[in-house]
Amino acid sequence: MLFSSINFLYYFLPCVLIIYFITPTKYKNTILLISSLLFYFYGEPIYILIMLGEILSAYIHGILIDKYKDKKRIFLISSIIISLGVLGLFKYSDFAITNINNLFNAKISLLNLALPIGISFYTFQILSYVIDVYKEKVKVQKNIIKLATYVALFPQLVAGPIVRYIDVEKELTSRTHTFEKISYGIKRFCIGISKKVLIANQLGELCQIFLQTSDKSVVFYWVYGIAFSLQIYFDFSAYSDMAIGLGKIFGFNFLENFNYPYISKSITEFWRRWHISLGSWFRDYVYIPLGGNRVGSVKLIRNILIVWMLTGFWHGANWTFVLWGALFGVLLMIEKLFLLDKLGKMPKLIQHMYVVFIVMISFILFNANNIGDAIMQITGLFGANGESFINNYTIYYLKSYFIIIVIAIIGATPLLKNMISKLKENIKIRKMINIFEPIILITLMLFVTAYLVDSSYNPFLYFRF
Repeated sequence: MLFSSINFLYYFLPCVLIIYFITPTKYKNTILLISSLLFYFYGEPIYILIMLGEILSAYIHGILIDKYKDKKRIFLISSIIISLGVLGLFKYSDFAITNINNLFNAKISLLNLALPIGISFYTFQILSYVIDVYKEKVKVQKNIIKLATYVALFPQLVAGPIVRYIDVEKELTSRTHTFEKISYGIKRFCIGISKKVLIANQLGELCQIFLQTSDKSVVFYWVYGIAFSLQIYFDFSAYSDMAIGLGKIFGFNFLENFNYPYISKSITEFWRRWHISLGSWFRDYVYIPLGGNRVGSVKLIRNILIVWMLTGFWHGANWTFVLWGALFGVLLMIEKLFLLDKLGKMPKLIQHMYVVFIVMISFILFNANNIGDAIMQITGLFGANGESFINNYTIYYLKSYFIIIVIAIIGATPLLKNMISKLKENIKIRKMINIFEPIILITLMLFVTAYLVDSSYNPFLYFRF
C-alpha cells in the first residue's frame, strides 16, 4: 500500500489513528503491530510469512546471544547468515544464475521469485539489532511484540529510513504523545506527500516520455538527466518525510534521512546528506569494522571500495547498480586522498556544478536497464548518438514541464526554508504564517487528492529495492 494512495490516506490511516489513540497505553504497540502487518499483508499476502520468520529468528538469536556469552559469536553468525541468506535468495538468486549461465554457457532455470517489498530495509534493521545486542550496545528485547513492532512498523517498513533499534529502544517501552508532536507530524506528512505527488510524479511522467520516445535530442538527454535526478530526490525524500511525520504522530523520533544533498560542494558531502540512514549503517557495520580510515592507504582504498560496491549491490541485482556503487567508491577515494583540498580552493559555483554533474551521470546509470542503455544515455548528453541538438518535440515538453522543473530545483535547496525562518523572526509575520500554514497544508492536500483521483501514474522508485 502506497502512502500516496486514496486507500491509505482516507481509509487505512484514519482507522489506525482512531483505534491507536483510544487504546490504553499498554496495548498501543500491539495495535501498531497489527496495523503494520495488515499494511504489509495488503501488498504482500504471502511474503508476510517471510518477514514474520525473520522477526522470530532475530528474537531467538538475540536471546541466545544474551544468554550464552561464550557462544554468542556463533549465534551472531547464524543470525546474519539467515537474514542475508533470505535477502540473497529473493533479491540476487536470478542475478547469480544469469551470470553463471552467461559465463559457463549453462542452462540453469531462473527462480523468478518476486522481491518482497521492503526486504532490504527490514533486513538491515534486524541486522543492526542483533549486532548491537552482540556488542552489548543495547539490551536484548524479550518482548516479541516490541521487537516485531520495531521491525514491522509501517511508517518506515517499505522505504526507510533505516531505523536502528538503539534509536527507538526507549520509545518502544515508553513514549509521549503531545499536540506539538502530532501537529509537527501532520505538517511533515503533508509536505512529504505533496513533494511526492505534485513534484516527483510530474517529473516521473517527463522521464517516462523521454525513455519511450525515439524522437530524442541532445537537449532532451540533459532534460532527462536533470529531471530524473530531481525525481529520485523528491520521491525518496518525500517518503522519508512522510515516515518521519507518521513516526512523530505515533510518538517515535526517526532520524533525518536527507539534508538538501544538491547544495553539496563535494561527493563526500553529498553522501553525508543523501540517504543518511543507509550511509551511516554501512559506516558503522561495515566500514569501521574493516578498519575505517585508521589503516594504511591500501586498506583504506579496499575499505571504501568494499563499502560502495555493497552499497550499489544493496540497491539492486544489476551490474548498473554495482557500477554505480563502484563509481562513487572511486570518487570518494580520490576525494579523500587528494581532491578535497583542491576542490576547497575552487569557487563554490564550480564545486556545486561538479557535484550536480557527477550525481546526474550516476543517476542516469542508476536508472538504466543495462549498461548499454546507460552508455547510450550518457553519451547522448554530448551528441554522440547522432541526434539533433534540439527539436520541436523537446521544445514542446520542455515548455510543458519547465515550471515544475524550476519549482523542483528551488525546492531541492533550503532557500524557501531559510526565507520562512527569516520572516518568522518578525513577530507579526510569524503570527500570519502560523495562521496561513494550516490553510496552505489543507490546500496542498486537496490538490494531492485531486491528482490521485484523476491520475493513474503514481510510481515509487524505491519499491524495487
